Amino acid sequence: MKPSQRLQEIEDFKSSYIKKIQEVSGEYLAESSVLDQYQALAEIVMDKTASQWAKTRSQYDEVPHKRVYLFSIEFLIGRLLKSYVNSLGMEETVRIAMAELGLNYQTILSQEADPGLGNGGLGRLMACFLESSATLGLPFHGNGIHYKHGLFEQKIINGEQVEVADNWLRHGYPFEIKKPHESVVVKFYGHLRSERIDGVLTFVLEDYEPILAVPYDIPVKGYHNNTVNSLRLWSAEPVEEFDLPSFNEGQFLDAVRHKSEAEAITQILYPNDSQFDGKQLRLKQEYFFVCAGLKRMITRFKRYNNDCLDEFADKICIHINDTHPALCGPEMMRIFMDEEGLSWGDAWKITINSLTFTNHTVLPEALEKWPADMMKFLLPRIYMIIEEINRQFQEDLRLEPGLNELQINALSIIQDNQVNMANLAIICSHSVNGVAELHSKILKEETFNGYYQLFPERFHSVTNGVTPRRFLINNNTGLRDLITESIGTDWINNLFALEKLMDYQNDPPFIDQFNQIKLDNKINLSNYIKEHNHITINPDSIFDIQVKRIHEYKRQLLNALQILHLYNYLKANPHIDIVPRTFIFAGKAAPGYYFAKEVIKLINYIADLINKDNGIRDQIKVVFLANFNVTLGEIIYPAANISEQISTAGKEASGTGNMKFMMNGAITLGTMDGANIEIHEAVGKHNIITFGLSADEVTHYQKYGGYSSVQIHENDPRIQKIMRQLIDGTFGHLDNFQSIYDALLLYNDTYFVLKDFDAYTKAQDRINELFKDQNKWFEMSLSNVAYSSLFSSDRAILDYQKNIWKTL
Repeated sequence: MKPSQRLQEIEDFKSSYIKKIQEVSGEYLAESSVLDQYQALAEIVMDKTASQWAKTRSQYDEVPHKRVYLFSIEFLIGRLLKSYVNSLGMEETVRIAMAELGLNYQTILSQEADPGLGNGGLGRLMACFLESSATLGLPFHGNGIHYKHGLFEQKIINGEQVEVADNWLRHGYPFEIKKPHESVVVKFYGHLRSERIDGVLTFVLEDYEPILAVPYDIPVKGYHNNTVNSLRLWSAEPVEEFDLPSFNEGQFLDAVRHKSEAEAITQILYPNDSQFDGKQLRLKQEYFFVCAGLKRMITRFKRYNNDCLDEFADKICIHINDTHPALCGPEMMRIFMDEEGLSWGDAWKITINSLTFTNHTVLPEALEKWPADMMKFLLPRIYMIIEEINRQFQEDLRLEPGLNELQINALSIIQDNQVNMANLAIICSHSVNGVAELHSKILKEETFNGYYQLFPERFHSVTNGVTPRRFLINNNTGLRDLITESIGTDWINNLFALEKLMDYQNDPPFIDQFNQIKLDNKINLSNYIKEHNHITINPDSIFDIQVKRIHEYKRQLLNALQILHLYNYLKANPHIDIVPRTFIFAGKAAPGYYFAKEVIKLINYIADLINKDNGIRDQIKVVFLANFNVTLGEIIYPAANISEQISTAGKEASGTGNMKFMMNGAITLGTMDGANIEIHEAVGKHNIITFGLSADEVTHYQKYGGYSSVQIHENDPRIQKIMRQLIDGTFGHLDNFQSIYDALLLYNDTYFVLKDFDAYTKAQDRINELFKDQNKWFEMSLSNVAYSSLFSSDRAILDYQKNIWKTL
């Protein structure tokens, strides 16, 4: 663009923006609030996006392509205003215009709340897939739940996690469009009546509880193109807003009871399911968005295909993201049979040829199971269909040679009066995939081996990926600009071009700029920590970071115990020379997960002990950052030197945080688990630091025994000391960590924390030595950026398109 054109564009934007401020606030710019300024900018980008959105929809209808509908309980999309501005190619114009108007662009961006639509890697992966598909110009749409309060906002009070409501919608949400005319009635409870209509046995649900599913659409803008796909989120509302007769009779609570019960379905993500009511609410959620999404999708398909369903599976792929949407299978059968009049055989053929399933875990507690009696009561027709799917499946198995009843029962959907949702998803889908090579291998050889033996052609592997737009191009602008200055712009559309960066590994000016960018990012994070945690940290220290959901298998505990050991070592050797280290944690524990919350408490108590001890001369600092979300991650990832990926081998399906860190030049410290294995292959063994048991060794111990945490404890004085500190009052007379102590010694350390402790401490010692050689550290960091292309969600989406959804 010519300079004169740029200047005119800036002036035009300023004029439009000033006018928009007046429209949204009734104030002149000088009197407007920062929130007004945010809302005005949001409306401008929505105006520009909406026209492309409508055109994209029209083009999809005019030139039919196979569409993919992604059903997921989570979509952790993060703040969108900055992404929209950058995707529209407006970044420079907006930044300069805001400065000329005397406004702070970053302050305006900060007015946006992180949407409470997800929790961790599962939801963030779905957001990355949506963004990559739009950027690649592929017809891909999300379908989820419009949570009013998300998971929760995490506060740390006296070192402990406290959950408060995440009121992310307090100011509304400018990037969604409510579409009440496309609402769907979802039916719960009731009883079934059967009758024969034209000789066909038909089931009718009567005396049911109707809930209105109201859609909200969010545009998903492709980067520097004209494609805008959709994320549809469903909100639960009562069919009748207010019971006036009950109110007039003085029954005030009854008048609003149904409204409250309906809205409870979409109030929060993952309601606590430790009790019956919580379980039932979660099951309601899962059916609610599946039913609404499928009914509206099938209605739209019929409208554009002459009311004919014959080509449904050729034109539509419905992707089940983990087990939460597993009811897609029986719900499709219900719609096709009860509402469209298809036979069981025809309905089943369309269903199985349309559905694909990604499993994201091997942990037993994450493989959902629902009480059969609960499902039968809540969803009587759906349960009937599941029973019939299961009956026919078992009958087919009895025709298979070599299978006995014990093996057939092990593959049953319904076992021990519980509905196994993973089994249901596998049986109803024509494709099942894991999300990393090791994970997929475990699924085939262990978790779902029985199904793999029956249907080897259904099982695939697609390694996860993250969008480089959010986590590098739009976020780490210093590194982005250095890369572009060095190798040109091709890498933006083809991340594999980043490998050209290796030509600069011996270029002094490039090295200086690269290191300065990392330092600037660390200063930025240091400032955030100073503001929010009131802790002063050294930007020249090693930033050793572990940010992820708090769970025993992710082993934040191993990290914490190693830090306590390092503290003990420094106290015993006050003159030892180490590179200063800042250990940074962030992540949420599920509200009912007592042990995970105890780990958070331990980390904060260790931080308090260390950060207040002047005797160690600030050689180590420990920080726990509250309320980890996408926005905080965008500050953290560019600043990291070390990416902690230390899960028990064989337990982490893939991970995506490891990819975001890698893309920003952090070195992975991890077990050979999940996508760490593929990172190891991509960067080479000299550019990653690995330690600990292998997945096979973990499996061997679990199957055959032979591991004794007590014996490890007896033979290692370092472990003896830190274990004593958990219970001897080190952290205060009234506080001890007996539950952690017992988990490690009394219950034999389920996740092999003590077994891997020695190898982990040696890996940490290696980091200390490597960081002293700044040239070597730079080479390692550069290699991680250069070979991160494999872990782009663009590559992942193309793999799905080719191998799973068959749309290319």
